[in-house]
Amino acid sequence: MTDGRFTNIQMIGPKAGGQPEQAVLLLHGYGSNGADLLGLAPYWAEALPHAAFIGPDAPFVCEMSPLGYQWFSLREIMAGAPLADGLRRTGADAVAPVLNELIDDILARFDLPANKLALVGFSQGTMMALHVALRRPVPLAGVLGFSGMLIDPPSLATDLTAKPPVLLVHGDADPVVPYASLAKAETTLAAAGVPVETLTCPRLGHSIDDAGLEAGQRFLQHCLSS
Repeated sequence: MTDGRFTNIQMIGPKAGGQPEQAVLLLHGYGSNGADLLGLAPYWAEALPHAAFIGPDAPFVCEMSPLGYQWFSLREIMAGAPLADGLRRTGADAVAPVLNELIDDILARFDLPANKLALVGFSQGTMMALHVALRRPVPLAGVLGFSGMLIDPPSLATDLTAKPPVLLVHGDADPVVPYASLAKAETTLAAAGVPVETLTCPRLGHSIDDAGLEAGQRFLQHCLSS
């Protein structure tokens, strides 16, 4: 289960043993790695005993932290370059085929339909999860996004090909990805007919708290059992 640009993919579960009946693909944030977000698996494995939790390192070594990885460059955006939305879109478009190939590979390897695979993202991983899932030919089970944002919202009306359920969780004290991104994503998704729920975590920064973990568990249980 490797692609030429994915050098490390780790998997936990299913807790019940045997062949996975569901898959949860976890997409980490900028400068992190697959093992970091895969740390969420133990919190959800009891509720999803037949799910495999899969955590890849993003395809590119992080330009700002060589021990971590990135889905696309943020160097120009961090430097204050104009047209940040366009830069994010260009980066996401470039890596989307690689992520789609990984999703297809997981579905084929475990003989799963698309509605038995959910994407979970954090920060830049949430950006990629939304960008790819809403443009798949067949809807995935759902997208759970923490502390992220929707890339290039104006394009969604013409790009949209799938409407998986979405839960977005964001701390209102996030200093990295603005909390206002939550409302903007919710409004855009709802207008496009995508089933979307949101959860605000009071006084939370760029992180995941117990409330987010619990809401995420309920969401994954629901969308993967449908």
